[in-house]
Amino acid sequence: MKNWFLLILATLVFAKIDAQELNVTVDIQTPKLQTVDPKVFETLEQTMKEFLNNQKWTKDEFEQEERIDLNIVMTITAEINPTTFNAELLLQSTRPVFGSTYETPLFKHLDKQLTFTYQQYQPLEYSQTSYINELSSVLAFYANIVIGFDYDSFSPFGGDPYFQKAQDIINQVPPGIASSVKGWLPKDGNRSRYWLAENLLTSRVRPFRQAFYDYHRQGLDLMHENAAAGRAVMTQALSTLLDVNRTYPNSMILQVFTNTKASEIIEIYKGAPPAEKSEVVKVMVKVDPTKASNYRQGIGR
Repeated sequence: MKNWFLLILATLVFAKIDAQELNVTVDIQTPKLQTVDPKVFETLEQTMKEFLNNQKWTKDEFEQEERIDLNIVMTITAEINPTTFNAELLLQSTRPVFGSTYETPLFKHLDKQLTFTYQQYQPLEYSQTSYINELSSVLAFYANIVIGFDYDSFSPFGGDPYFQKAQDIINQVPPGIASSVKGWLPKDGNRSRYWLAENLLTSRVRPFRQAFYDYHRQGLDLMHENAAAGRAVMTQALSTLLDVNRTYPNSMILQVFTNTKASEIIEIYKGAPPAEKSEVVKVMVKVDPTKASNYRQGIGR
């Protein structure tokens, strides 16, 4: 009887561990590695995965199937010394669309400003109140950003607590460290972690965040019931991007959104009526001019 009790207890414990918020895969690529043993990065892959998957990031309980899928590709771009590296971090999160097998991308972003120190088998630790090291802070920052986007897609401004936590992580970075690396300060370019958090919390971007919810929960999630009605809501949500583009020109968040959603928007509107096609092409060409030809050719008229 005692053995059965221990077995049940162990099962419950592991079920609890498995039911955290994130379901992360990590791939570390080392095309420019010269002296460091590649096995160091095999260890780091597992360490990053465990750090993100086993940490409790919210107060909510997640079922296994509710976990947020996040794929991370880290590319080591330079060895500064045997334990310090420059890297790029490509992140993409998705969530299921109701009534379908389709996974919609929520957040896709390339961070080119990561500099971190790591020794093989070094654990990654997280504190909600203080800075421990660069890699832990960057990963925790993006964990909260990813969770925030997911919550925003299910309820209006549901991501507020997590975007604020991301901002808190920025504020915890000591000034001397923030000045010696890149990504945490306003001066670090208009596509830095600083500006990502600023964009998500500023009042000028609130209409975008409402549109983000409408696009997903009121539009995409309902297309299995009524494709035309769902798409009409999405069209209205996309038109809101023009207002944000006027009030906050060249905002980072619109670039993140279009980089994440361009292919999906093109695919959805291929089969739309001509009036909807024209409206969406007009919006996307203004908001995302670098991909204007993609929208015109992919969606058509």
